[in-house]
Amino acid sequence: MSYRIHPSERIEHRINKPAFVRMLGEHLKPEGLLSAPEDLSPYECDGLSAYRTLPWIVALPETVEQAQAVLRLCHSHGIPIVTRGAGTGLSGGALPVDNGVLLSLTKLNRILEIDPSNRIARVQPGVRNLAVSEAAARYGLYYAPDPSSQIACTIGGNVAENSGGVHCLKYGLTVHNILGLKMLTVEGDVVELGTGGLDAPGYELLALLSGSEGLLGVIVEITLKLLPVAETARTLLAAFDSVERAGQAVADVIGAGLLPAGLEMMDQLALRAAEDFIHAGYPVDATAIVLCEMDGMAEQVQTDLAKARVILESSGATEVRQADSEAECKKFWAGRKAAFPAIGRISPDYYCMDGTIPRGRLAEVLKGIAGLSEHYGIGVANVFHAGDGNLHPLILYDANRPGELERAEEFGGKILELCVTSGGTITGEHGVGMEKINQMCLQFSTAELSQFHAVKQAFDLKGLLNPGKAVPTLHRCAEFGAMHVHQSGLPHPELERF
Repeated sequence: MSYRIHPSERIEHRINKPAFVRMLGEHLKPEGLLSAPEDLSPYECDGLSAYRTLPWIVALPETVEQAQAVLRLCHSHGIPIVTRGAGTGLSGGALPVDNGVLLSLTKLNRILEIDPSNRIARVQPGVRNLAVSEAAARYGLYYAPDPSSQIACTIGGNVAENSGGVHCLKYGLTVHNILGLKMLTVEGDVVELGTGGLDAPGYELLALLSGSEGLLGVIVEITLKLLPVAETARTLLAAFDSVERAGQAVADVIGAGLLPAGLEMMDQLALRAAEDFIHAGYPVDATAIVLCEMDGMAEQVQTDLAKARVILESSGATEVRQADSEAECKKFWAGRKAAFPAIGRISPDYYCMDGTIPRGRLAEVLKGIAGLSEHYGIGVANVFHAGDGNLHPLILYDANRPGELERAEEFGGKILELCVTSGGTITGEHGVGMEKINQMCLQFSTAELSQFHAVKQAFDLKGLLNPGKAVPTLHRCAEFGAMHVHQSGLPHPELERF
């Protein structure tokens, strides 16, 4: 399905494509410039593959200077730019626009420095997430954020989406693990943010750029915080005969003051698919499982595991197992990290959602998702970072059946609305992209959206960077609100005047 941005977000230009290709060719190698349809098709979507748009031109710079040249040419001619990493994103954030340049940074893929004394790594944006920890391992260090796609996803994309992973509960998202950024403005100028310290003068622009989804600048270098590998890490697997009880158990663990390195949950459909795929040793008769990992000094880990076991059992766990070796721990987590591809083995297509709710409302929200699944007649598998309330419902559908994708989309939108009305938000780590842009109109008021646009204009006055993504125009919100009011009421009546 081809995605078209809202008319109020579209940027028009009149330059001739062959002429612009020649201009770019003065700065890029022939293999770094793609314009033929057969060469462009691999870039027509990201991980949200339900939507596809063929880019106008793809540029693959090998140096920062080449990336600067591309940006300067696009800016001077008013041509939209969408920056892309590995393409593993799940919200359509890297979806190209059909009259713009797709700027791929995968060739900027060098680890520039590992500094064990200061526990930092300097990397280019095309470096894979897992490659950082592999390079730091010789010094007993690692990079904490670990998205499920870490074998393929890139650090630049992680910063753009503020990615997390199964250990983000204790160690934070990407924003908590970066110390500095070097970025290019839309005009091609170099700006350096962050100082490597805990505080810096001026506005906290480092945090602003994290999760900005390519709307504010192009990141070309990142300074990462490295951590010492924990002395020991051990994992509990708790089985439950009720999804609601499992959700409550998660809230009880956190409520007791424990801080697991990871606290994850999978329902029966997800755990069975993962077990068939990975053979992790999961109890397939359980309605849901919770994985609870503690790490740190050995004595403290054992104390925390004992406390967590008591809480899980008192919360209704029918069985609690402890992985007593590193190999067994890896098996438990391998099943969780392979849950997404495992679901792909049992359904022709699936639509991965990403919303966040208060932990104390896990049980009722999961019950609400089950009700929506019954209403729409579409299955859903629940896999999520339960410790921080980040849900990843996987909506199962078949795109070959007429209307089923649209029904899955509507189902997904209702899940996001449920997250908002429960006191949560429409994304936890996947970003907004184009997937959730309408739900932005439900979560934020006109004044808040106007402030977002003011920030965008301060960085990108012409609106050339990633148009139609992340922050909706008020015109879009007015149209979405007019449609939505007939279904469940317009959350922000003030939008009616736009």
